[in-house]
Amino acid sequence: MSTVRAGAKQEKIAKVSTDERIYQSIFEGVLNRRLTPGMKLPEPELCSLFGVGRAVVRRALEKLAHDGIVVLRPNKGAVIAQPTREETREIFETRRAVERALVELAAQRASVDDIAALRKQLADEHEAMHRFDQPSWARLASEFHLRIAALAGNSILERYLVELISRCSLIVGAYEPVGNAPCEHDEHTAILDCLEARDAQGAIGHMMAHLQSLEARIETSRMPGKKRLAQLLGIEPDRQTAME
Repeated sequence: MSTVRAGAKQEKIAKVSTDERIYQSIFEGVLNRRLTPGMKLPEPELCSLFGVGRAVVRRALEKLAHDGIVVLRPNKGAVIAQPTREETREIFETRRAVERALVELAAQRASVDDIAALRKQLADEHEAMHRFDQPSWARLASEFHLRIAALAGNSILERYLVELISRCSLIVGAYEPVGNAPCEHDEHTAILDCLEARDAQGAIGHMMAHLQSLEARIETSRMPGKKRLAQLLGIEPDRQTAME
């Protein structure tokens, strides 16, 4: 391989690596609730932070937009997505279907060591909860679901769940009442107990109830949505205003 080719290949690898680094930084910012719906992501600032050109930043933003984490607005730049009520319903509906399949597979395939690792995960989650470390609590709660997905041994379903959890984190971080856990520790424990007992149906039942409970806590009245003409003209009061 010539020096020119080798240099071009290394440059390409570096660009791909930087794309992924930008993607992961924003993705994890959403997962850990540091980046919230509607927050702007100025391209010049991202270029400066990562030491790259706009083309590299745009590739990362386009992938984030494809995964539903970012919205690209013509001539206005990128912002963290703001899920609507309908999108929220669809996201949770899809997540329940995906996690139903994953938890059933995990119940069949998880080893004794896998269960022990999940017990350790729950202990860390419990410890973060008691020291009121909300960012760690949120991260560990999401990781519990992702660990179960990994144990299922289906990379396609696991990839779907990664996207769904990031979008759920956006919703929960912005629209769940302050002070609630992203996932209840006791509910996770019940799921794990069923996995350990190879009780697939029990694990599915607890997982479905768990996700339905999480969705029920979302304050959809605070979400963006289309207003009727009567509201826009001031003939009909805005529901949220009336509630305040």
